Amino acid sequence: MLYAVSHLQNLESEAIFVIREAAAEFESCSLLFSGGKDSAVMAHLAHKAFFPSAIPFPFIHIDTGHNFPEVLSFRDRLIQKLGVKLIVGSVEETIREGKASDQSTNGSRNQIQSITLLDTIEKHRFNACLGGARRDEEKARAKERFFSHRNEFGEWNPKNQRPELWHLFNARKKQGEHFRVFPLSNWTELDVWQYILQENLELPSVYFSHTRNCVKKNGVILAHSPYLALNNGDKVESLTVRFRTVGDMTCTGATLSKASTVEEIILETASSRVGERGGRGDDQFSETAMEDRKKAGYF
Repeated sequence: MLYAVSHLQNLESEAIFVIREAAAEFESCSLLFSGGKDSAVMAHLAHKAFFPSAIPFPFIHIDTGHNFPEVLSFRDRLIQKLGVKLIVGSVEETIREGKASDQSTNGSRNQIQSITLLDTIEKHRFNACLGGARRDEEKARAKERFFSHRNEFGEWNPKNQRPELWHLFNARKKQGEHFRVFPLSNWTELDVWQYILQENLELPSVYFSHTRNCVKKNGVILAHSPYLALNNGDKVESLTVRFRTVGDMTCTGATLSKASTVEEIILETASSRVGERGGRGDDQFSETAMEDRKKAGYF
């Protein structure tokens, strides 16, 4: 137990150091906030990093229009509690403006939300966006540094990642370029849940076991919603599930589970042989689906 506490303290200290470094290095920062568990941890760490002062940068939420209602309710409660400014980028508006076409499989807008994100960054002239991505999530994530450089088109090039020996960060950039900053890079899914338990953090209810109508598509259990197109043979059934990640209702897979407390989720996570993004439909398009999205400006 002492080792676990010390390990979490080290991860917390490292993350707070990276958050403070970003705030000091860049003129205009923001925090990318999806409403998920990693976002909740990031918000908590940002609060700790600057307490008793207020968090000195706004939060950005890219609203696809296909969100879980429970997640949006949690987002609004947390924003009010922290007293931070929330900037919402609307994918629906991007589509209306003709910058993107809503023709994705099953109505998922995950692949086109990068356009809305890049427009939001440009509109508000952010030169650094902090996010809750972790290297253990997916192989493309593992290529990231704490300070991840993006070119003037918002594109990520894994070959352009800069060395970060002794936690010395290179924040130099040209006009129009920006950085994504990932303070949770060295955390694992289990670390996140143990930290949530330690800090007694609130999360959206979808992370905990509940009964809801679902549809199984290509082996993925999806929440039944108005956004999910049903094909002949698709069956809506009531299942006891929870979600390990948060994204669009059209592509975020559920897992069958009776884990209704953080302690039960920790035990379940420790014994799981499937990665938390194993049920994400947007990662199933190809072997390099995540990396391709990141190169185009994805979170």
